[in-house]
Amino acid sequence: MPLHVPPAPAPALRSVLAALGSPTAVHEAHTPSLRAIQGPLTAELPLPVHVLDRLNVSGLAAGGRPPRTRLTGWRFLIRSGDRFVAAADTRLTPDGWAFSHFFEGPYVAATERALRQAESLGKGYQPRLLSVPELYMLTLWLHGAVGADASAGLPAASDLLVPLAPAPPGIAAYRPHPVSELLPVLTHRLTPPAPPVPPSLAAPAA
Repeated sequence: MPLHVPPAPAPALRSVLAALGSPTAVHEAHTPSLRAIQGPLTAELPLPVHVLDRLNVSGLAAGGRPPRTRLTGWRFLIRSGDRFVAAADTRLTPDGWAFSHFFEGPYVAATERALRQAESLGKGYQPRLLSVPELYMLTLWLHGAVGADASAGLPAASDLLVPLAPAPPGIAAYRPHPVSELLPVLTHRLTPPAPPVPPSLAAPAA
C-alpha cells in the first residue's frame, strides 16, 4: 500500500532546490558522489525528522507518561536518474525553514530500503524519521494517522518503528517493531544505572 508522504513546508523545499542549483553549495558539500554528478538532481520523499526526548522516554517506565518528540528538521532524498545519491537536511531558523547541509552514507540507502519495505506492509502509514541521539540510532517512524500534521504528534502504541542500518547492537535493522515493544527496550538502554550504595549505608550481614 502506498505511503502517505507528508508535504514539506514550501520554504524548506525551496531552500533545498536553491542549494542544488548552487555550484558552490554542491561543491562544498562533503558528498563526493553528489559533486561527481553532471546530470539533473531532484529532491524527493520529504520526511520530518523528530528526536525522541530522553527525559520523557525514561519517565515512560516510571510514570507511564507518553514519549515526547521534537521536530528538528525536514530531510529530502536527492535523486539522480534511477537512484538516490545523497540527502539534504533543513532546519528551522528565526527566519523560517532553511537549507542546512547535504550528506551521503549508509542512512541514505537504509532509508530508501525501509521505505520500500514499508510499502509492502498492507497498511497506510505516514512516514517520518525518529532519532535517538544517545543511542546513535535512527528509525523510520510509520505513523498510523496518515492525515496528521507531520510536524506534531506522539508515537502511538500501534505505530511502527523500523531501525535503520547501522542499528545499535542487539537491535535488528529493518525489522518493524510496534512502539509499545521497542520503546521499553530503548527506555532500558537510556536509563542510567543506579549509583552504588556506599558501604556505610549497606545492610549489615546477617
